[in-house]
Amino acid sequence: MKNNKNRKIEVQDTGHEWDGIKEYNNPDPLWLRYTFYAALIFALIYCMLYPSSPTPNNIDILNWSSINELDEKLKEVEKIRAAYQTDFDKASFEEILKNPTLKKFALAGGKSTFNNNCAVCHGAGGSGNIGYPNLTAGAWLWGGKIDDIYTTLKHGIRSEDPETRESVMAAFGRDKILTPEEIGKLANYVISLRNGADTTSEAHKLFQDNCAACHGAQGQGGREFGAPALNDAVWLYGSDKQTIYDVIFNGRGGVMPYWEGKLSDSSIRQVATYVHQLGGGE
Repeated sequence: MKNNKNRKIEVQDTGHEWDGIKEYNNPDPLWLRYTFYAALIFALIYCMLYPSSPTPNNIDILNWSSINELDEKLKEVEKIRAAYQTDFDKASFEEILKNPTLKKFALAGGKSTFNNNCAVCHGAGGSGNIGYPNLTAGAWLWGGKIDDIYTTLKHGIRSEDPETRESVMAAFGRDKILTPEEIGKLANYVISLRNGADTTSEAHKLFQDNCAACHGAQGQGGREFGAPALNDAVWLYGSDKQTIYDVIFNGRGGVMPYWEGKLSDSSIRQVATYVHQLGGGE
């Protein structure tokens, strides 16, 4: 036993040597080699059955392709949609909101379209971003009825559509309509509107002369001009004095694209329904 333990095992090498390091001739075990060959054969057969590279007419041995599979699934979806689509297209908004099935159909389609086209600006769920209105707060610039929302979606705001909603806020400082001192007073006045502004101040007169025509005498807003309310807690760009000063000085005029011709009328109606039901619809 002792001799066996101390016996030195000779291992053949391949004859290759680098810096004193020899390469031993230790072949891989047969089970590993066979497994490797089996994997290669399996991969070859799989690629023939389900090729990942282009083939003539995109067809393989099994007559299967990912494009055909996608087309089949889309056709199945269209069949499901078709059961409701005709009724949806014929129904008015009032009928859609009263019909649980059509309403569910509209909300599902509207949410998908909204997430793909609108959420990048208005945020997931319509929560809004700086410069992009919160669609859940009920602070509508151009009206919160479902027909108003549909019109806004269809034609956009200050877009290239001939029927777009249009309005312009003056840049009171940049265009030298008011002095920086007057703009500072106006900014303070706008901040005070929520808590009852001083109607005897110079700033009140400035507001009435320059802002009330669009924003209302009490800052309640004017939807015919897309002018936001200034006497609530919902702010489009920010509620601090510097931001308000900057808005008055430089003016603001955000652009919303029109969706007519880019989305189907059915999709626009679905989005209108979805937005209306986010919580702020009238």
